[in-house]
Amino acid sequence: MAQGVVTRFAPSPTGFLHIGGARTALFNWLYARAMGGKMLLRIEDTDRERSTEPAVQAIIDGLEWMGLAADEPPVSQFERAARHREVVEQLLEAGQAYRCYASQAELEEMRERARAEKRPPRYDGRWRDRDPSEAPEGVKPVIRLRAPLEGETIVDDKVQGQIRFPNKDLDDFVLLRSDGNPTYMLAVVIDDHDMGVTHIIRGDDHLTNAGRQTLIYRALGWDVPVMAHIPLIHGSDGAKLSKRHGALGIEAYRAMGYLPVALRNYLVRLGWSHGDDEIISTEDMIRWFDVDEINKGAARFDFAKLEALNGHWIRRTDDADLVDMLMTERDFLPNGAILKSHPDAEIRAKLSAAMPGLKERAKTLVELTESTAYLFASRPLPLEEKAAAILDDGGRDIVAAIMTKFAEANWTAEDLEAVVRDYAESEGLKLGKVAQPLRAALTGRTTSPGVFDVLAVLGRDESLGRLSDQLR
Repeated sequence: MAQGVVTRFAPSPTGFLHIGGARTALFNWLYARAMGGKMLLRIEDTDRERSTEPAVQAIIDGLEWMGLAADEPPVSQFERAARHREVVEQLLEAGQAYRCYASQAELEEMRERARAEKRPPRYDGRWRDRDPSEAPEGVKPVIRLRAPLEGETIVDDKVQGQIRFPNKDLDDFVLLRSDGNPTYMLAVVIDDHDMGVTHIIRGDDHLTNAGRQTLIYRALGWDVPVMAHIPLIHGSDGAKLSKRHGALGIEAYRAMGYLPVALRNYLVRLGWSHGDDEIISTEDMIRWFDVDEINKGAARFDFAKLEALNGHWIRRTDDADLVDMLMTERDFLPNGAILKSHPDAEIRAKLSAAMPGLKERAKTLVELTESTAYLFASRPLPLEEKAAAILDDGGRDIVAAIMTKFAEANWTAEDLEAVVRDYAESEGLKLGKVAQPLRAALTGRTTSPGVFDVLAVLGRDESLGRLSDQLR
């Protein structure tokens, strides 16, 4: 097993943790775990106007909720500005960088000429070999990399394959702005080097940066990390991912009632696969994951698949763990107030008793919470329109008849089911014709866990009380 692998996740704190960023973090976390290494977190907060502390905290909280917490405290890129300037001085002393005094007017002229000649705009190198004594007074220079003019820079990408960048297209790009602030291109390289990053796993929208960043590494005599640029996520229709497709922050998925284990499972399959496996535990992901097996093509986000997968993981999760999860997540779920209507001990007890039946039908924690509403409803229960119609259409007569049968029954789901089946057979009715009026009276709804489980969980007194309420 490879040793010393260090990956990093480096988001900009200008918003919440995006679903695409979460997948990038997952791939970095998985590869670090698979290789016995570690994943670091760097907050790229040099945009001081847009970077906020709440956004930083939201990213950290989102990673922790996803189970993808970094292995060390986060690094702030902004706080490392002095180090970035120090490295630029090294490049200047080594002749690998130079001061450029070109004015804005000159730069605009270069751009206009490039547009007229229908070629990409590039700096023409006019200060590359000029004596600084020719500098105009009062002009603060930018610092540019003295890039090679010929040949090509090759990046052996683990996902995209070998990428060749003609050096004439990379030009002498800016490392340090005239106000002394480093550019993103420079800061990323220095930070990754100083953090000991060995593998850069990021979206393929950064692929165009890879050539220039490689030049900086080589100018400094540093080893270039292994790079893996992963395809972006598209919507189900193949278009760029937008909010209507699911381009939301992780906190939105949390509020929609998705489980972290399900999100990890779903996101890892967006661009990576292990045979035909669809249901993949986190343990298996760690055991099987490798960046070499990431697909080149863009993955498509599909809410229906995510929801189905989430339902699977709800059913697969231990009942006690689901109870704990609901108690924790109730502050984040839109209908979480349902789980605050009674003392916590009572809520836990009722959830524990009902969970085996509740979780079989729910696809999200929101649905699961909604299905618990009957447990905590106050009498007399309000009836949904369809439930009232069932009771009005002869259902109350059935409820009244069944209540007499329940009087002497042992109050277990099995015995209660036997009583109802005997009654249905004696009256020549299908079981559902008897069960639906009972469900309507007990829950106020036409859908619920199995009606015999409902009876057992509510207990004799509460069940008979609810049934009686509907006969008045």
